Amino acid sequence: MKIGLVQYNPDWENKESNKKKLQKLFTELPDDVSLLIFPELTLTGFTMRSSLFAEELEGDSINFFKGIAREKNCHIITGLILEIEGKYFNSAIHIDNSGEIIESYNKIHPFSMSGEDKNYTAGNLPAITQVNQFKIGLSICYDLRFPELFRFYGKEKVDLIVTIANWPIPRIEHWRTLIKARAIENQCYIAGVNRVGKDLCHDYNGYSSVYNPMGNEIISLIDKEEIIIANINIEQVRETRNNLPFLNDIKLI
Repeated sequence: MKIGLVQYNPDWENKESNKKKLQKLFTELPDDVSLLIFPELTLTGFTMRSSLFAEELEGDSINFFKGIAREKNCHIITGLILEIEGKYFNSAIHIDNSGEIIESYNKIHPFSMSGEDKNYTAGNLPAITQVNQFKIGLSICYDLRFPELFRFYGKEKVDLIVTIANWPIPRIEHWRTLIKARAIENQCYIAGVNRVGKDLCHDYNGYSSVYNPMGNEIISLIDKEEIIIANINIEQVRETRNNLPFLNDIKLI
């Protein structure tokens, strides 16, 4: 399956400008991409003004991505602020190639150092979805530091874990190390999509990457706005787990 990682520099809290930026990036997208993955809080950046930018599942931002999914005939995983029953969530949304919402995941670990825990409600459930034959687990940014969520996905034998992020330069080596570790631990592909540029507090250099089930980097991109493409093969997941059946030996303490 061919996946595209959309690494770009969102204008701060400007949804309309960012839609235009993304439309320009899409002009060079190959026709046979099955899944496009966008950074955390794709159209706003890592804002703490959740109540101002939150939308319900049928809001304008969702409709924008539904249109892209239909136009490009591909699945999309994007990051948005969802309002659910008066609460605000940092969410990852899976939209299929016909523009239907398939799954949503609410970030379980808000980043307390930035006050995210005061401006967003923590999710409490993992989310597993599917694209073609690939079983996919969803996660967002700070989740990456907590292996318990990823171990759940490993025990559920997902084939790919997607992590969308706004992960700044001072801790970028943690990002790279943790993505690699999660791939090795759970013997599956990991696709991590990070932003570039600046917001009010941080600089970002991307390092959007895909790692294979053995923890080898397939592709990564530094400091550029670009959609990078990776081919992932479900047979490599199965072969790795059959040859090295480590997941069968887990003993949770």
